[in-house]
Amino acid sequence: MSEHSIVYIEIERQIDFYFQQKQIELQYELRLNMEGIKSARHQFELQHVHDVSHKRFSFGGGILYLHTNQGVFSYKIQDDPDPFIQTFKSLKIRNL
Repeated sequence: MSEHSIVYIEIERQIDFYFQQKQIELQYELRLNMEGIKSARHQFELQHVHDVSHKRFSFGGGILYLHTNQGVFSYKIQDDPDPFIQTFKSLKIRNL
């Protein structure tokens, strides 16, 4: 396994000249490899990530949670996170 990834979404809010609020949806990749997990804003070594969990929403998508030594980080996702989570768990077992 070289690298596994899942797309996550961030919502950016902007106010234009006329004070109209716009929401822009930005997509990034959460990448998992032998060294760790990397997002657009953070990078975690594999040994510092304790667990990865997921909360599904009834209307689709959900939130992926990274439980780390720096706290819990949440990522809004639309895709099925099970392959990502299973890959993480298999890497953690290998690195014990």
